[in-house]
Amino acid sequence: MKARTFIGNIAIAFLSALLAVIVYSNYFNDQIKTDEGLEKQQTLSLLEDSNQVNYSQNPQIQNSQNLDFTFAAEKSINTVVHVTSTYNLQNNDNYSSPLYEWLFGEAQKQPSVSFGSGVIISEDGYIVTNFHVIEKSSEIQVVLNDKRTFKAELVGKDPGTDLAVLKVESSGLPFITFGNSDILKVGEWVLAIGNPFNLTSTVTAGIVSAKARNINILRGQSQYPIESFIQTDAAVNRGNSGGALVNLNGDLVGINSAIISPSGSYSGYSFAIPINIVKKVVADVIKYGEVQRAVLGVQIINLDNEKADELNLDKIEGVLVQQITENGAAEEVGLKVDDVILDINNTKVNSAAELTEQIGKYRPGETISLTIKRNNKKKQFEVLLRNMHGNTKILKTEEYLSILGASFKQLNDSEKRTFDVKNGVKIAELKDGALKQAGLKEGHVITRIENEKIFQIDDIKKILSEKGKGAVVEFEAMYSGNRYIYVYKYKVKIE
Repeated sequence: MKARTFIGNIAIAFLSALLAVIVYSNYFNDQIKTDEGLEKQQTLSLLEDSNQVNYSQNPQIQNSQNLDFTFAAEKSINTVVHVTSTYNLQNNDNYSSPLYEWLFGEAQKQPSVSFGSGVIISEDGYIVTNFHVIEKSSEIQVVLNDKRTFKAELVGKDPGTDLAVLKVESSGLPFITFGNSDILKVGEWVLAIGNPFNLTSTVTAGIVSAKARNINILRGQSQYPIESFIQTDAAVNRGNSGGALVNLNGDLVGINSAIISPSGSYSGYSFAIPINIVKKVVADVIKYGEVQRAVLGVQIINLDNEKADELNLDKIEGVLVQQITENGAAEEVGLKVDDVILDINNTKVNSAAELTEQIGKYRPGETISLTIKRNNKKKQFEVLLRNMHGNTKILKTEEYLSILGASFKQLNDSEKRTFDVKNGVKIAELKDGALKQAGLKEGHVITRIENEKIFQIDDIKKILSEKGKGAVVEFEAMYSGNRYIYVYKYKVKIE
């Protein structure tokens, strides 16, 4: 009897365990199917909510396992060109010493060549590249991806963004379409396309690693630099400067400009100028000959935890106004020190670089909407932007050089030693104009204007544009006569 009861209990336990396994297995399989369905639904939802609406034109992007870059590459590769810049480079300083010059005469300038890339942005031949690619050029040549060669004219440049615009005489050229760098997202795939060695265009792929990067490489190049780079891990080397950064729809989202590398070659960090800045610079250069830079009239700093606690802010967001420029646009509408700027025209700004990028998209005389936080309460302002001189005029500083009636050149090392100066520009050619009327001559070296040191030609344009037409400006100039160096001051009327 006991044996029969024992065997019965074992049988019941076995059947119960078997039934539990069957039920659990069926439930688990159903749950897997349910989870898979939810994952697919979530992925589809994310794609539908994406701001990158152009992605729908390329179905290959929908499935990351079948990711294919050929669509973007084929659409953009023929728009990227090779840029050759020829310029005169002074011989090595070893051959420019006083002893060498006494024995053999002054060292002669030798032609040198630098290379880079560029991007065709219109069918009639406008090309955008980096300023540093053509900075000292005396002749620029462009080679298309189909091997056609053109001589290029420099339309204009902007050292503050490291951009330059070229023009070749042709028509029906392949040109790239502009994207929108504001909606570019960290983690998004991009292609870097360059033509560094005149071997037809080269394509590399990577992702957007960060946005609004300020790496402080333009400060020595301009008084008003705009650095808000797109950082990527796409392989970019020196000859790629001026090339295209495109999204997976083949639209231009940036101009490749810089790398960070101890060796000078690619090591994982490359930087591109956002296309929304490029569009503004190119439009200004083509229309006005130079960039029309708008200013808000504030000095700003990034907001950190310590400063937020000091001001009792409820959240760390935006950028902090540290100083207000007297009679500037911000002061006029009532902005105050310790205000926190949150957005510009509904685009959030959480760093000084992001704010500078957004302001850089506008011209003097344009109005922007500004949201700020003051005492943890939001306020909105409509701000009329001004130029660096405090008004809303469009400036054309090239006009001032024509008023002077002169062309200038930088001093070489030998001339600096002759005049015992570290700064100055030399009058290379003098025609009828304000300088000739004031008594200056060819060969004179202008060292100061209104007691400000002159290092380059842009310094002359800047000072004269600040003074404006009708002003009388003091020029300090030097010239060599026999065994002596003479220094004179001239009153020059700008009219």
